[in-house]
Amino acid sequence: MNRYTYRAEWCPEQGEYVVRCIELPWLSQWAPTLQEATAAAERAVDELITERQADGEQLPAPIPERQYSGKFVVRTSPALHARLVIEAAEQNVSMNQWVVQKLSGRVDQRLGDLFDFD
Repeated sequence: MNRYTYRAEWCPEQGEYVVRCIELPWLSQWAPTLQEATAAAERAVDELITERQADGEQLPAPIPERQYSGKFVVRTSPALHARLVIEAAEQNVSMNQWVVQKLSGRVDQRLGDLFDFD
């Protein structure tokens, strides 16, 4: 069994599940059940790994095995940047903390008191 990442979706038009390997986006398998589609996708990836290794070719590393620094640069408009600075100041947190909270889907309760999110 490999350690690649898979995404499964139901396709109403086809009446089947499709399972894709995220690291190998051209590789997908269709089947009537989620279990069958997942098993087929895993087998296809295993076969591809075996073929590529026999040919001495490299495949992308599985996402869970990659190393991440925890940093990335985001370019945005000056207007959005200014708005985020104001929001962070209103929450009394750093810009970095505010953006991390927004990206993770966590909104500070103080902001929730200002707006009705329910």
